[in-house]
Amino acid sequence: MIVIKLGGSLAAANSLLDCLNRLEQRYQGRAVVIVMGGGVFADQVRMAQQHWQFNDECAHAMAVLAMQQMAWLVKGLKADFELVQSVSAIQQSLSKIMIWSPDLDELNNAGIPATWDISSDSLAAWLAKRLLADELILVKSAVIDSKLSLVQFADCGIIDKAFCECVANTGFSIRIVNQQYV
Repeated sequence: MIVIKLGGSLAAANSLLDCLNRLEQRYQGRAVVIVMGGGVFADQVRMAQQHWQFNDECAHAMAVLAMQQMAWLVKGLKADFELVQSVSAIQQSLSKIMIWSPDLDELNNAGIPATWDISSDSLAAWLAKRLLADELILVKSAVIDSKLSLVQFADCGIIDKAFCECVANTGFSIRIVNQQYV
């Protein structure tokens, strides 16, 4: 099983569909779960929280909804991909390519903290750990220097601040790549 997190910025860069097409060709016949970043929807949550000053718990719920909206966007682009909401649904699915639309209750029950330090990057790592995935690939629109460590990626803001802790003591390989290398 491979978990592939696609940055929400791919939609804004108009490269999302190309990325999905390449993933579909490259991973044909393999069990793949796509995790979408919240993209412009999450950006709106950040702006609304800054303006209205509501708490991180509300912002977290809204950011998960942003990820769900992006999952539905992918479903609209790739009707053959299966939309799944829970770890158990993924484990029971016979589908080859799935799109994770995270269930807020499942994340809350798992004790995922409501903080902006945890983004879809860390949620993808949490999912990969729960699924005993072989590999986690983070696809970014940013330029990626393959010489950087995970800590350096976090320091540069390419991955979220909690990611390094989320992947500590995991058995899967991790790759961070630019969208052109998918």
